[in-house]
Amino acid sequence: MTEITKIENVTVVTKANIYFDGKVVSHTVELKDGSKQTVGLIYQGNFHFTTGKPERMDITAGQCKIKLAGETEWTTYSAGTFFDVPGNSAFDIAVESGITEYICTYM
Repeated sequence: MTEITKIENVTVVTKANIYFDGKVVSHTVELKDGSKQTVGLIYQGNFHFTTGKPERMDITAGQCKIKLAGETEWTTYSAGTFFDVPGNSAFDIAVESGITEYICTYM
């Protein structure tokens, strides 16, 4: 597990990405090589997301449960862990208490 504490030499898009009435909020970060990430917060609740490109979700604080499309079991992820989501897919994420912080990298 590698803890991500900062992202250097980037451009941050100041317009927030706001989902589910403000319960999921992120900002887009553009890296020098043209790739993009989002850095965000997920408040308590259950949320469903779809993907276009494959994604890697690094959990940087808090805890959440994930259920990928086609799966029946939930898996718990805590700070310092990550999960991958295939492109053109979906996943459910649940935060039972507190706030989960994440970095999403678009592959």
